[in-house]
Amino acid sequence: MLERRQWRSIDWLTILGLAVVSAFGLLVIYSASHAGPTPDLYKAQIARLAIGLALLAAIMLVDYHTIVDRAEILYFATVGLLVYLVVFGGLRAGTNRWLELGIGTFQPGEVAKIAVVLFLAKYLAMVRKDRMTTAEVLTTASFAAVPALLIALQPDLGTAATIGVVYGSMALLCGLRPKLLAYAMLFLVVALPLSWQFGLRDYQKERVYSFLDPARDPQGAGYQSIQSTIAVGSGGMTGSGWLSGTQSQLQFLPTPHTDFIFAVVAEEFGFVGVATVILLYLMITLRALETARRARDRLGTYVVFGVLSMFVFQTLYNLSMVAGLVPIKGFPLPLMSYGGSSMLATMLGFGLILNVRMRRFVN
Repeated sequence: MLERRQWRSIDWLTILGLAVVSAFGLLVIYSASHAGPTPDLYKAQIARLAIGLALLAAIMLVDYHTIVDRAEILYFATVGLLVYLVVFGGLRAGTNRWLELGIGTFQPGEVAKIAVVLFLAKYLAMVRKDRMTTAEVLTTASFAAVPALLIALQPDLGTAATIGVVYGSMALLCGLRPKLLAYAMLFLVVALPLSWQFGLRDYQKERVYSFLDPARDPQGAGYQSIQSTIAVGSGGMTGSGWLSGTQSQLQFLPTPHTDFIFAVVAEEFGFVGVATVILLYLMITLRALETARRARDRLGTYVVFGVLSMFVFQTLYNLSMVAGLVPIKGFPLPLMSYGGSSMLATMLGFGLILNVRMRRFVN
């Protein structure tokens, strides 16, 4: 049972922000899919949102120290599922990142991000110095590298990159010397030619080419970027109106209910809608930063900062992708894009953030 003080410490403003963004996402998913071959997608998303909110509430009831104490169980179970997918997983849309459950599919990579946050938070909280030693850096980096490499083999470079960002953010907060991070970035730059030659598949290289010059293949690799740019540019100040966007309603914009849902927002609700959504995301982010600052211990701070770095990176990349500022990657927009695994992982993460805020007072 929660104490009265913990009930009073629930961050209702963050919960309201999550609910409003998710509800707005349902409206946009309905608009983006009602005229297509799968008009009932919004119903499945409502069920996923309900499950996600229930999971958020359940996570809030258990002290985050108790959850983190069992981080190894979630971490190794997730790694086991990732190994299974790499070895035995069946291809779907050219990748083997989904686990078939009979009643639907599940993406272990989404849960892996939360597992890494909890596992890293537990061990980084044990670092009692201002600077991490080389051994501590290598040890904690391996915790992130193992699932990241398994996810990259699926291949899912976006989720693998997210785990890398989570580790870098949490390690810097713990005292990772910026010089070491600079060396790591330099190594990645030096290794880039080898990665390009041997690590990327042809379709991934084509995405980079189309990002640099969408007109190079306007009916192929550059099609998504071009149609997204048209949708965003046609919105104007107030947009064309709900259910009235030509790019989405006439099926010109590919995957408008998933990766490019923000393009539908821009087309149908214009600058006003875009600014409103961005402000809501900003409000949620600032509340989480305040929670990290006011956490009762280092463990709580690491948990919040890890979840937040994941959330912010995915949000910024998706918005930048829709705007044509970065190469196209299968990055859902948290809370808004259609997808069960992403929704559940996001709600699980914010359940942890709310958990830390509720227990910021030392008993």
